[in-house]
Amino acid sequence: MKKHLFILLYLVLSLILLTGCWQAETLEEEDLASLPPILEMEETLESPRIILPENFSLPYTPGQTLDPIDCTDGMQQVVASLLYEGLFRLDHALEPQLSLCSSYTYDPTTHRYVFTIREGVLFSDGSALTAADVRATLERARQSDRYRSRLSGVASISSRGANVTITLTSPNTGFPALLNIPIVKSGTQKNTVPIGTGPYCYTVEEGNAYLTASPSWWRGGGQPLERIPLVEAADYDTLLYRFSSHDVQLITADLTSAESAATTGKVDCLDAETTVLQYIGCNTARAPLDNLALRRALWSGVNRAYIVSAFLSGHGNAAQYPVSPVSPLYPTALEEAYSIEAFSTALAQSGYVSERPLTLLVNEENSFKQAIAGHLAESFTKAGLPVEVQILPWDAYSAALAAGNFDLYYGEVRLTADWNLSSLLTAGSALNYGNWNNPQTDALLADFAAAEDRAAAMNTLCAHLQSQVPIIPVCFKSTSVLSQADVLENLSPTAAEPFYNLTDCIVHLREPEAS
Repeated sequence: MKKHLFILLYLVLSLILLTGCWQAETLEEEDLASLPPILEMEETLESPRIILPENFSLPYTPGQTLDPIDCTDGMQQVVASLLYEGLFRLDHALEPQLSLCSSYTYDPTTHRYVFTIREGVLFSDGSALTAADVRATLERARQSDRYRSRLSGVASISSRGANVTITLTSPNTGFPALLNIPIVKSGTQKNTVPIGTGPYCYTVEEGNAYLTASPSWWRGGGQPLERIPLVEAADYDTLLYRFSSHDVQLITADLTSAESAATTGKVDCLDAETTVLQYIGCNTARAPLDNLALRRALWSGVNRAYIVSAFLSGHGNAAQYPVSPVSPLYPTALEEAYSIEAFSTALAQSGYVSERPLTLLVNEENSFKQAIAGHLAESFTKAGLPVEVQILPWDAYSAALAAGNFDLYYGEVRLTADWNLSSLLTAGSALNYGNWNNPQTDALLADFAAAEDRAAAMNTLCAHLQSQVPIIPVCFKSTSVLSQADVLENLSPTAAEPFYNLTDCIVHLREPEAS
């Protein structure tokens, strides 16, 4: 059947070419309707065979630094994740696991941590990792754009022997979660590619760049490939072209961003959890959102699971609280089931009487957020709370938030993995656009930061936020790792490490063709 079909297609094309009447631009809708149904034809054929690559390659931008403290997001960070390691690494539950640190102590009285560096760790040049290397990297990170905010609570860093001592300005029992910062060898940080302790090292042969398995890796080997070619991709469009043409076999992408990836061919997609929270902000400083009962009604009126499924294509996790649902700190027992009837009842009981439509701000650069905002406005309006969406360019959106010119806004923030919510909820803080000012919230935030039982403290904090509703969490976004189909087996990525379980990965390649 397949052979006869190809013969028929060949004869038809030959006839068209011989009669000189091939003019694709003149085909009308009725002409297309008379052609054989392509989809039905394809269904009668075998699925296309996937051709494995001879090499597993990654994209990078030559000339740009691979220094993990300064390099850009995206594939430069992916390459860097194979070259460098931190004191800790965040697992799939966004919890810190020991890496270059073998153990640590914490003194709650002085807010002082002492981290002991793992013995026997070598840089890729064969030299030993020292506490001084760690201190130098962390000091530099404190001054960097990438990590300055994360380490703002550090008062001092010192090293002695195998120990690194970090003193904080205030209690933070979750501080180790902030120390997945990659460490480089002191004195090499000015290089485009500093020396690291990771499973691979950067090499150049005959003008071509590679990642080569490091024989000095302290985990004892197990890298799935001896060499990974690096392929130039100077910009995002080139990156997508390289991937679609199978020049490279893996990229990372935020599939719900303003610049989402459009690829061709069969692709495997794995999502990794992030600390990126999407939420509805409430202007609690002016009517009608100064009405607690109205805010409580809005909390119950958000169908979070539907939003993640319908508008983010499942690339996220619905969340009623500002901590990721994959975290062991997430208070699942406090959750309320969504019900449109419960929303309508709560709205009626709030005493709210509509005098004007409420404004819901959203930035125009992201179509996914606009769609979510539109859905929320429609849902609220149908229930009796008129809401209008106002779409603004980023600068105007940011200015309106800073000036308090809104009722509601759809926002997004990358939280730190210690789940410090102070920037969102403390009076006068940078992201507290809704002017929330509540001494009990401040006290519970401080209790959580100092808590020995962090899960219990987070449960208490979330119960308070659920009762007061300064913000309405919606979901935590995921980031995606895209790979050429059937090339990688057992890949299990995290946001910071697409090859988190590197030694378990199997790479399927075809044998090189004979010359």
